[in-house]
Amino acid sequence: MTRIALTHVTTYRYGAPVTLGEHKMMFRPRDSHDLHIVEATLVLSPVAEVRWMHDVFGNSITIADFQGASTDFLRFESKILLDHFGLSEPTYPIAAYAETFPFTYDADLVADLGRTNERHYPDPDHRLDAWARRFLDEPGETATLEMLSAMNRAISAEFSYAARDTEGTQTPLETLERGSGSCRDFALLMMEAVRSLGLAARFVSGYLYDPALDGRNASGTVGAGATHAWLQVYLPGAGWVEFDPTNALVGGENLIRVAVTRDPSQAVPITGSFAGPGNAFLSMEVEVTLHRQDQNIQVA
Repeated sequence: MTRIALTHVTTYRYGAPVTLGEHKMMFRPRDSHDLHIVEATLVLSPVAEVRWMHDVFGNSITIADFQGASTDFLRFESKILLDHFGLSEPTYPIAAYAETFPFTYDADLVADLGRTNERHYPDPDHRLDAWARRFLDEPGETATLEMLSAMNRAISAEFSYAARDTEGTQTPLETLERGSGSCRDFALLMMEAVRSLGLAARFVSGYLYDPALDGRNASGTVGAGATHAWLQVYLPGAGWVEFDPTNALVGGENLIRVAVTRDPSQAVPITGSFAGPGNAFLSMEVEVTLHRQDQNIQVA
């Protein structure tokens, strides 16, 4: 078990006072058997009335009502202390019928998986189809987990990582064309490639803890110190298995889930509105820090 102190600060600045509308935040990690929240605080400036809800995916959503406050400065500060039980070398007991690909999900799973095994982006020339089928053994059956792991490794090895602060996600075809992308672009590329093979996949956003930032080892991971994105693939018997194509990681040893969604557009950390001059917005700054702590240390 690793105890981690997580701080996520987002600051907006405006060139003139604006009137703030409602804002929605996705900051709180998803409690589970491998993650337990010990303490959580949220500070907003200006102050706001806050309420919480679960969205259709079970993600924790914080809603802030600023009640028409006028300001040229908006700041969100989330502090989380959590215990993480991720495994460094997880084993996945995949059901016998799904150990090799191709396979078909049992009928009782199909309805519950819903649109997660349905393609969401056009591929008129079948370029993504062709890319995904590179990882199939011809002829014959392919070991399912090895196929997915090979695809995961290939994205990390063959595409250039480029951090991008602007909103939105490249389409899979754009990522194939450019040969580069951010973590969310890579997650979407693999997610759609997996779906093209008939497997169910979900988009995941959250945080990546890198022990190297604490001086513990030189892990060489990419994407730490910011929000991070990866995907899950549903494998019968094993459940939702984590794949991080940015770092070629399988399993969630240092991955901290916040939002699990059908599409990246549903996992934006902050959404909201303001009323004011069209050129009022000046900047947005995001700072994320994750540090391992001894169990007797608390979040300040």
